[in-house]
Amino acid sequence: MKTKGGYVYIVSNKNRTVLYTGVTSNLYSRVYQHKTGDGSVFTSKYKCTDLLFFQFFDTIIEAIENEKRIKKWRRSFKENLIDTMNPDWKDLFDEVGDMQ
Repeated sequence: MKTKGGYVYIVSNKNRTVLYTGVTSNLYSRVYQHKTGDGSVFTSKYKCTDLLFFQFFDTIIEAIENEKRIKKWRRSFKENLIDTMNPDWKDLFDEVGDMQ
């Protein structure tokens, strides 16, 4: 049986004042849900629609473990993580679409 991988991701609002960390097995679909207001109550309330960071893991279990670890971090650590992949803090959603 083949195990399905997973992604840890961080989305934010337009002003970059809120960071939300999540996990999914289908990054494109999940971020699309955030963009349309169907992602979660929190992301809908704070309008977190822009994908700033994502990382793939071979198993969803690894992704969940890393999501839990990142959620415990201070904001400055999350900002440093985003900077490593996306120093301009641009929305990466189109790049994820290209991966489909």
